[in-house]
Amino acid sequence: MRYLPLTDTDRREMLSVIGAKSVDELFRDVPASAVLGSKIAGLPDHQGELEVERAFQAYAAKNVSPGTAPFFVGAGAYRHHVPSTVDYMIQRGEFLTSYTPYQPEITQGTLQYLFEFQTQITLLTGMEVANASMYDGSTGTSEAVLMANRVTRRHKALISGGLHPQYCRIIETAAKWEGFSAVIGKPDVEGLEDLIAAVDKETSCVVVQNPSFFGHVRDLAKLAAACHAAGALLIVVVTEVVSLGLIKPPGEMGADIVVCEGQSIGNGLGFGGPYVGLFATREKYMRQMPGRLVGETVDADGKRGFVLTLSTREQHIRREKATSNICTNAGLCALAFTVHLTLLGEAGFKRLAEINHAKASELADRVGALPGVTVMNESFFNEFTVRLPKPAAPIVEALAAKRILGGLPVSRLIPNDPAVENLLLLAATETATEVGMGSLIAALKEVL
Repeated sequence: MRYLPLTDTDRREMLSVIGAKSVDELFRDVPASAVLGSKIAGLPDHQGELEVERAFQAYAAKNVSPGTAPFFVGAGAYRHHVPSTVDYMIQRGEFLTSYTPYQPEITQGTLQYLFEFQTQITLLTGMEVANASMYDGSTGTSEAVLMANRVTRRHKALISGGLHPQYCRIIETAAKWEGFSAVIGKPDVEGLEDLIAAVDKETSCVVVQNPSFFGHVRDLAKLAAACHAAGALLIVVVTEVVSLGLIKPPGEMGADIVVCEGQSIGNGLGFGGPYVGLFATREKYMRQMPGRLVGETVDADGKRGFVLTLSTREQHIRREKATSNICTNAGLCALAFTVHLTLLGEAGFKRLAEINHAKASELADRVGALPGVTVMNESFFNEFTVRLPKPAAPIVEALAAKRILGGLPVSRLIPNDPAVENLLLLAATETATEVGMGSLIAALKEVL
């Protein structure tokens, strides 16, 4: 049996070894007030394996999943097509069991793909060095703020109102326990906030998302110049990494640190994880970068090889000298990213981005034509915000009842704010179809 492996004979033998006469005697130290007096209502007795499988298949059938319904949800996690080759490659034994290089030079294959991963990230972001890698984009963003504080020796982070709300909350948690100030702007629904005016001599960094949580795309060159003039660093966050196939890389806009969520490439939605964080910076800040950095070298015979060049984690060096306590590099997810991006190539990646933008543009035109609906964006990549004539949350529930996953109500991530109650985030990737868009438009007409 794959579960519940013990027989009554097994239990009797175990109890006899420890000197207990029964299971009840084994648990006699548990207070009576903590013991259930009867069975839990609705919970069935034990069943055979076939019956259990059928029961859980029935539970699963109640879900409305992205693969079985029109899907227009984004907000930091995007549905893209992942070629079957990716899963095949990452499940090969030499990759799956190697995982993290504690004896780095022995695992040359792992080091090589991490080196390739770093190279891909620097090319995508327009930066000079990248690590390998971070848990995800959200925790990577808080690590970037901590890094900026170390570099500037200042302790005030200016956070854009266009940063993903969950990323903001993680920064707030880090601020509470690491002792720095996080000044978070109001939700930048229209993409008009003036961050330049808020930068001062106490600012360690400015954190801005591009495209923003609300989908706005901005040129950050002037903001970068203002940060540098004040001695602060510019941290650019990208939650939809496919956007870098069309939008100017943050490094070319003057960013000092770039953090991305890499889920869109090679990694499925997975109910929120596991994901992979991309982290890149300027070479002059390399030694303050968290995580690990793989380098290329030659061995004693002059053959190409790879080494763990920098390991600024507490696992590798004295705890007080560590730049981060990150204890994994999301290695398998990084490999999935690398395999998928390699399959796409530069031309394929750009084409994928073009398709995403075209799909979203078509959806925006069709949704914006509905009575009472306003598209809030002048610019976007594959995600945009619309204002509905009534609260968005019940509209999304009504769409789900029709088996359409019609976006994300902003109020779910920014609760108790009347200004966002009617706002709906919609995303369209290459997986969106004409039939799916038609179903969404027809259902929206009905429920509105």
